[in-house]
Amino acid sequence: MKTLKTIQTLAKIAKILSKITFIFCCIGFGGCVVGIISLALGAPTLQFGGVTLESIIQKNASESIGTMVAAMATGLIMCAGSAVVAKFAETYFKHELEDGTPFTIDGAKELLRLGIITAAVPLGCQVLAQIVHGIIAKVMTEVEPLELDGTSVGVGICFIVMALLCQLAAEQLAAKNTQA
Repeated sequence: MKTLKTIQTLAKIAKILSKITFIFCCIGFGGCVVGIISLALGAPTLQFGGVTLESIIQKNASESIGTMVAAMATGLIMCAGSAVVAKFAETYFKHELEDGTPFTIDGAKELLRLGIITAAVPLGCQVLAQIVHGIIAKVMTEVEPLELDGTSVGVGICFIVMALLCQLAAEQLAAKNTQA
């Protein structure tokens, strides 16, 4: 039972971290929306002593407005995808803590779903981000190429394997209980 207590402690920590990740992803999403709107509406028109905000940004940031818009659009998409994954993770850990064990059939199904989502959503977000970046690069000038890191496919596969192990354990526990 010491191992189960350790698993439950780790599940509590993971639930808290998932919630924190979700909150930060929402903040990042909102910041990207505000940034895009600010650049679209204010950069070319807002003036300070005869100098536009666009020229101030280009001089001080060494980046074009197009690159900044593309980066924020990419950030918006990636934050949205990460928020989805974090919310599903939080839900899984919440249900696991309520059950008191990861070795239930329903918990294994939920962990399998989390694994598929963890592998698929970031990959889909990267594809969408590439498409949006390409569109922005065609519409705006001086947009730097998009460089994204790898996805969490490996983590998703680990969740899927863990789900299968949890399902096996749940099935064996159920068979043991019916024999007794």
